[in-house]
Amino acid sequence: MKPAFDEMHTPDHEIRAQYRIYQRWLDRQARETMQARREEAEMIFRRVGITFAVYGAKDEDGAGTERLIPFDLIPRIIPQQEWAAMEAGLAQRVTALNRFIHDVYHEQDILRAGVVPADQVLKNSQFRAEMMNVDLPGQVYSHISGIDIVRAGNATGGGDYYVLEDNLRVPSGVSYMLENRKMMMRLFPELFSIHRVAPVAHYPDLLLETLRAVAPAGVNEPTVVVLTPGMYNSAYFEHAFLAQQMGVELVEGQDLFVKDGYVYMRTTQGPRRVDVIYRRVDDDFIDPKHFRADSTLGCEGLLDVYRAGNITLSNAVGTGIADDKSIYPYVPKMIEFYLGEKPILNNVPTYLCREKDGLAYVLDHMAELVVKEVHGAGGYGMLVGPAATKAELEEFKAVVKARPDNYIAQPTLALSTCPTFVESGVAPRHIDLRPYVLSSGKHVQTVPGGLTRVALKEGSLVVNSSQGGGTKDTWVLED
Repeated sequence: MKPAFDEMHTPDHEIRAQYRIYQRWLDRQARETMQARREEAEMIFRRVGITFAVYGAKDEDGAGTERLIPFDLIPRIIPQQEWAAMEAGLAQRVTALNRFIHDVYHEQDILRAGVVPADQVLKNSQFRAEMMNVDLPGQVYSHISGIDIVRAGNATGGGDYYVLEDNLRVPSGVSYMLENRKMMMRLFPELFSIHRVAPVAHYPDLLLETLRAVAPAGVNEPTVVVLTPGMYNSAYFEHAFLAQQMGVELVEGQDLFVKDGYVYMRTTQGPRRVDVIYRRVDDDFIDPKHFRADSTLGCEGLLDVYRAGNITLSNAVGTGIADDKSIYPYVPKMIEFYLGEKPILNNVPTYLCREKDGLAYVLDHMAELVVKEVHGAGGYGMLVGPAATKAELEEFKAVVKARPDNYIAQPTLALSTCPTFVESGVAPRHIDLRPYVLSSGKHVQTVPGGLTRVALKEGSLVVNSSQGGGTKDTWVLED
């Protein structure tokens, strides 16, 4: 794999313009000072309870474990002109994806035109027939989208931004974006007096504005709630954090009930009608009447109210059809089909194992590829070919052969690197970026930046927190 694009340094070892002021500041910091700041950040994060549960991991007593997501002190800095182009590409992509989901559940023009194979959509496990011909406010399905972006290229050439993945169901991580900024401002306030960094603290206000804007027709003062699976969910901190930041109730399925075609929540003052649910519960568990009968996480009859137009769910039921990894390769064609535009942000080349030629190529070149489950997330169900042993490759080949429709593969990209404060000092580590895009049908808005995830292990390309990755503050400069 070629040397990666360095976010801070040019091939001639010059400091890129956006990092020059920061580098001069960093050069004046003693290693002991930075180490003390990192320990302070860890103490504060632990005290506040900014943790995530690790499924399958147990402590000495056999109980489930909660971990801090490691926080890196060195920010990822993006110049304004780069951000402006990325922001336009994000708006374009999310608009086309929402058009696609609406089309799939209504006229299905794109399927009849053969742009996306019909059987890949209609036979997909994420397709929800219950959503056919259901009209939603603003025709928006993914109100909150997390689009994973990587910068790939090599040390001697330019670094181009690519979309690696679309997260349209229940994208997580935005609380870490917000808390990372607060932490940086607390630890290094002087940096924000010498840099014009675009703010992100208004994200909860934009989120609430978006949720209120997609309330059912005729509701002028909507009641919004956040629906969580409960305190044992890996992202529970985020659910509670966002509810608190928006000033709305955090509820579980048992707090809701359906009566006379509406959804109500139980309160100490009696039942209160709910108009918008920002749900962090997957489709399968949202309504035991229509989906998994054994679910205790949702609300029985919720889908009936939804189909009648008396409640809004964010994100919509059935949205997963557009963030399935087997649909991802067709997004550039969706942009051209619905918007008549060329994609601003490119896809990563992708091989579909469900196709004969794609499967043959993947099996022959697995040692060079990243192979992923189409429904996988969190770094699970994937193989990084260059880092795999011969035995692991053979084992994964057998798995892919048994279920080829369940896998896609992509080239192993040389993800860009950013200086990171590690045990040995400051060293480059691979990163990605998850901006958060809010869509109401009237506006598409993105707070400047997003969550930069960093692979803390030297040479690793896996940035997921569940796989040992950490996070950085992301600065978009305003000048």
